[in-house]
Amino acid sequence: MATIRLTAAQAMMRYLSVQQNEDGETYLAGCWAIFGHGNVAGIGEALHGIKDTWPTWRGQNEQSMAHSAIAYAKQMRRTRAMVVTSSIGPGALNMVTAAALAHVNRLPVLLIPGDVFAGRGPDPVLQQLETPSDGSLSVNDCFRPVSRYFDRITRPEQLLTALPRAMRTMTDPAECGPVTLSFCQDVQAEAYDWPEAFFTPKVWRIRRPHPDPVELESVTALIRAAKRPVIIAGGGVHFAGADAALAAFAQRFDIPVVETQAGKSALPWDHPLNFGPVGVTGASSANTVCETADLILGVGTRFQDFTTGSWALFKNKDRRLVSINVAAYDAMKHGAEPLCADALVALGQLQAALGDHRCPAPRGDLKPAWFAAVDPLTDAPGDANALPTDQQVIGAVQRAGHLETVVMCAAGTMPGELHKLWKAPKPGAYHMEYGFSTMGYEIAGAIGIKMAQPDRDVICMVGDGSYMMMNSEMATAAMMGISFTTVITDNRGYGCINRLQMGTGGAEFNNLYAHANITNPPRIDFAAHAGAMGATSVKVASIAELETALARRDQISGPYVIVIDTDPYPSTPHGGHWWEVAVPEVSARTQVNNARQQYETQRKDQA
Repeated sequence: MATIRLTAAQAMMRYLSVQQNEDGETYLAGCWAIFGHGNVAGIGEALHGIKDTWPTWRGQNEQSMAHSAIAYAKQMRRTRAMVVTSSIGPGALNMVTAAALAHVNRLPVLLIPGDVFAGRGPDPVLQQLETPSDGSLSVNDCFRPVSRYFDRITRPEQLLTALPRAMRTMTDPAECGPVTLSFCQDVQAEAYDWPEAFFTPKVWRIRRPHPDPVELESVTALIRAAKRPVIIAGGGVHFAGADAALAAFAQRFDIPVVETQAGKSALPWDHPLNFGPVGVTGASSANTVCETADLILGVGTRFQDFTTGSWALFKNKDRRLVSINVAAYDAMKHGAEPLCADALVALGQLQAALGDHRCPAPRGDLKPAWFAAVDPLTDAPGDANALPTDQQVIGAVQRAGHLETVVMCAAGTMPGELHKLWKAPKPGAYHMEYGFSTMGYEIAGAIGIKMAQPDRDVICMVGDGSYMMMNSEMATAAMMGISFTTVITDNRGYGCINRLQMGTGGAEFNNLYAHANITNPPRIDFAAHAGAMGATSVKVASIAELETALARRDQISGPYVIVIDTDPYPSTPHGGHWWEVAVPEVSARTQVNNARQQYETQRKDQA
C-alpha cells in the first residue's frame, strides 16, 4: 500500500480540500482562521501549504467567522459548507454560540478548535482550564451539546475515521449540523504514514429518503378527509429544493401555504396561495386559516414556538397535525402523523397518491385585506420631520430592491417586521437567522451570503444593539472587497425587548439607553465607526434621504453602510399572535398583575 508522510494537520486539510459535492465542486469551500498557540504551528503550516488551491480567510472574531460560514451554507441550501479553526481556550469558546446557531438551524459547518496537549507534558498550558475531578476535560467539551458530531483527536490515525464521519454528518439531511473536531495541538504536528488512497477525491451525495408506504397512505387519507387544510412551509423546503414542488402541490389541491421565518420566500409573495407569514410575527391572513384549519401539514418545519404561537394558534379542536420532515425527531413532534422523507420526494408522491382530489378553496378575502391593512405602514411618511418607523425603513428598502435582492437579518425588531412586511419575489430572497435569533449574526452573515452568491444584491438590516455586539467583520468585508449594503436602524437601545417588557406589564428598564443606569447619554456615530473600518458610510435624516442613498449602492465597491435614526416604539399593529413569555405571578405593580391575568387566560388555548 502506497503511503505519504504528513503531519496530522497536513493530512486533515489535504483530505478536506478534495471532498466534493454532486456538482463536482469542493464541498468545503475553504477555511476561516484566527491563529493562536493552539493552531498556528500545526494547522497554520498545513493551510499555508495548500493556500493556492484551497483558500484561507482571516476574520476578526471566531464567533463571527463561524457566522459567515453558516450563512454561506444556508444560502447554498446546504450543498456546500466551510471550515472554521481557532486556538484553544477563549478562541475556541467564542465559537460555541455559533455552533448552537448551526445546530438549531440544521446547518453544516466544520469547527476545528485547537485543544490542549494530548501528551500533557506542559500542563497546565496557557489558556487551559484545569478540572480537578477530570483530567480528560478541556473547554472544548462545551461543544458536545451543540455539535451533531464531536470528536477529540488525540492520535493522528484517528483522522482516518473521524474525517469521514464528519463529512457524513454534514451531508446527511437528517443529521446535518455542526461538526466539532477538537484537535490537540501536539497531535497536529505529529507525522504519520497515510495511505495515499485516503486523499482520493470523493463525492458526497445528499440522499433523498423516500417515505414509508404506510405513512404515505395514512397522510394521504388525512388530506383527503380534510375540509380546511393548510401547509406550513419551513426551511426544509429550501434545503430540499422543493420550492417548485410545493407551489405545484398547493396549486393542484388548492391548499393555502403559510411561511415560517426559515420558510419565507418558498413561494413568491404574490402567489395566489401564499397567505403570508405565520405565528407570532404572522399575517392575519395566515393566522386565520391556521386557527380554523382541521389539518396542519408541516413541510420541513420544526414547529418553533414563534410558528405555533406557543401552540395556541391552532384552535380547531378536531385539528390533525402532519409533519413531512427528513428527520424523524422533527416528524414526530407534538403527536404529529409523520411522513419521514425528503420534502421534494414526499410532495411528489403525495401528489400522485391524491390523484384528482381537490380541497375546498380557501377564503379569497383574507390576503387582500392583509395587504390593505399593512401596505400603508411602509409608505414614505407624510411628515418629513417625524422620526421614521422601522416599517417605513422596510418600505424604502423594498422599493429599492429588485428580483436579485436578498434581505437578511437575525435579531431585534427587524425580524418580526420583515417577516410580516417583506415581499420576497423568489426563493432565496429572504435570509433570516431566527432559529437561535443570534445578535451579531448580521454583518458576518451578509459576508457569507455574498460569498455564496456574488451576483446577488445583499442588504443587511441591523439595529444599533446588534451592531454594537459584533461589528468587526465590517473590516473583514472591506479588506476582502466584499460588497453588500448595511442599513443600521438606530433606536438608541434594545427597542424590541423594551416593547416586550412593556407588553408583559414591566416598566421600561435597562433596555433603551434612556432607561439605563448611565451617566452620559451615548453619542455613537455609527457612520464614522463603519467608515473607520473601511466601509463607505452615510448618515441619513429621512426616508427620502434613505431612498437616495440606497439608489447609490450599485456604484459602491466594498461594504456600504447607511445609518438612520428610528422611533423605538411603533410596531405593526396588524396580525401577530400571542407568544408565551412567563409573567411574574407576584408583583407590587398593577400592570404586571393585569398582564399575569391575561397570560393565564391565553395559556388555556394551548394544545
